[in-house]
Amino acid sequence: MNVLVTGGAGYVGSVVVEILVREGFNVVIVDSLIEGHKSAVPVDVKFIKEDIGNRDTMKNIFTENAVDAVIHMAGETLVSKSMTHPQDYFINNVSKGIELLEAMRESSVKRIIFSSTAALFGNPVFTPITEEHPTEPINTYGRSKLMFEQMLEWYNRIHGLNYVCLRYFNAAGATKEHGEHHSIETHLIPIVLQTALGQRTHVDILGTDYDTRDGTCIRDYIHVEDLAMVHVEALRKMDTIGPQKLNLGNGEGYSVKEVIEAARRITGHPIRAREAGRRAGDPAVLVASSKRTHSLLRVKFRYPEIHQIVETAWKWHSNNPNGYQD
Repeated sequence: MNVLVTGGAGYVGSVVVEILVREGFNVVIVDSLIEGHKSAVPVDVKFIKEDIGNRDTMKNIFTENAVDAVIHMAGETLVSKSMTHPQDYFINNVSKGIELLEAMRESSVKRIIFSSTAALFGNPVFTPITEEHPTEPINTYGRSKLMFEQMLEWYNRIHGLNYVCLRYFNAAGATKEHGEHHSIETHLIPIVLQTALGQRTHVDILGTDYDTRDGTCIRDYIHVEDLAMVHVEALRKMDTIGPQKLNLGNGEGYSVKEVIEAARRITGHPIRAREAGRRAGDPAVLVASSKRTHSLLRVKFRYPEIHQIVETAWKWHSNNPNGYQD
């Protein structure tokens, strides 16, 4: 199968590409490199620097590479930025998403796996969160992802587009080759590890007055390689199971303080933490029920524990203290 990965030079995208190649898929990457890294692209994978909003160019790419399926991972992802620059999220995640879908429709590409998010659920009504949970986003990031999911529903009904939406909870960890490097880092685990490396003086704990066991936010972390394998199995099975909206988490939640303590044990560094105010748009608890995902795709996670996730991330950050060199 010929698979086009948008955003394939980014953190999650690069690992998905790595696993796709390992599993025998033919891969083409399209990435604008606004956030992605060229050095994260394997030398034997075709890379095209392009914006997914350029419909005519994308149509040519689909035709020239005989694309069978798209894994759509490009877009804006920062929760905090979405609450100050909402227009960027509607332009990049929604408007450009429409152009991508139209390029697919006009090129007769009928399969898409969408990198969605748990942020579309908003404040949980119950936990663990199932796919039937109400979708009431409390930030523009989650709203933009929900809008794209809703567009996929209509493209399926009217144009026969098959889709699988994978609602990520917190992707974390690293493979030997690929890890997490953002121009603006907001994710907890890399921030904690950068502190262990001496690149930051401390970790800010954004809110200590949540209704949780220690007052800090609780999140469900899934190892990025396990996440990538779900994409592979979704590609293999989507003609049988699609269309689907599936949660992608471990079903276990860890607080900010618990993640910091795990990193202290693994790195052997004290990792100074400082209490700070809440970040806008953050729910107290986000923990997934992934029973449907496991039932349909029959995946078994290799790294289910937080110490395994942090340990793999620490190895990558230790070997690449400055991230990707581009």
